[in-house]
Parts: sequence; structure tokens; C-alpha cells
Amino acid sequence: MKTTTKVGLVVAGYVAAILVAVAVVAIHVVLTSGPDSQGGMYAFGDCLLFLAVFGLSAVPPTCAMFYFLRSQRSFWRPLSITALVIAATGLVAFVDDLGAGEAGTGSLLGSWSAFGLLRILVAPLFATGFLLSSFFASDRLSRAALLLATLVEVSVFTCLALRWVLSMRIY
Repeated sequence: MKTTTKVGLVVAGYVAAILVAVAVVAIHVVLTSGPDSQGGMYAFGDCLLFLAVFGLSAVPPTCAMFYFLRSQRSFWRPLSITALVIAATGLVAFVDDLGAGEAGTGSLLGSWSAFGLLRILVAPLFATGFLLSSFFASDRLSRAALLLATLVEVSVFTCLALRWVLSMRIY
């Protein structure tokens, strides 16, 4: 298969994933439209729905891309290093979220904490991508780094989710 065909196949897969996500969100908006659903929280929920559906729909083209790149060592080493750096930003965002309550909302740390929380919310997408890439990695070191990045992303998101659940307990 030619390189242009491979690239076209992967791009078409991502375009299809975007179209599926847009369609699902549009259907959701139509089914839940009304005077109560005219707010920022609903829009944020629609954004999270889009990300979740896109993330699931993008698995096949992502796997195809990694399959086509499986023999390119020059791709896997930088990807594994990038994955570890991205995972480290998740850890920093989580530690920042732990200390955000003490800083106050008017401080610089309090302002950055809002972005850190958004970073943690996309951790499942990063974890999925890192895990998928670890299956296709060309060498053990890259595979280990990608699995470590997956573990960090899953841990950060799980810890944040547990904090939220435990904070909602009614006494």
C-alpha cells in the first residue's frame, strides 16, 4: 500500500470520528433542548460528550496509524518521551489541584488550577492513546515508557474521581 493511501485512510478515519461525535452531540442537544438546558454547564457537558465519543470513534484510525508506523523506530522513541512528559503534566495538575484549595481563587495558582482540572479530565483520552501505542511500539523501552505513561494517566484520573466521590458523601 502506498504512503498516500495509508495517510488518506487514517485521515478519513479521523474525519469519520469527528462526524460521528458531532452527530451524537447534535442528537443529544435536540433530545435535551428546552429552557432548562440553556447554560454553561450543559455546554460543558456537551463538550465532554463530544470528547468521549470522538475518543472511542478515533480508536480504529489511531490503531491503523500505529500499525503503519510500527517499524519506524524514529517515531517510537520521541513518542514515548513525549508520552512521559504529558503524563508528568497530569501529575503536576493533580498536585496543583490538591493545593488549590489553600491558594484561593484570586491567586495565580487558583487561576491555573482551573486549567489543571481540564488537563486531568482529558487523561482518559491520553491513557487510551498511550495504551494503544504500546501495543504497536517497535522496542521494549518505548513500550515500557508508554505503559508507564498509561499507568500515570489512569492513576491521576482515578485519584481525582475518588476525591470527587468521597467529597460528595452526605454525613
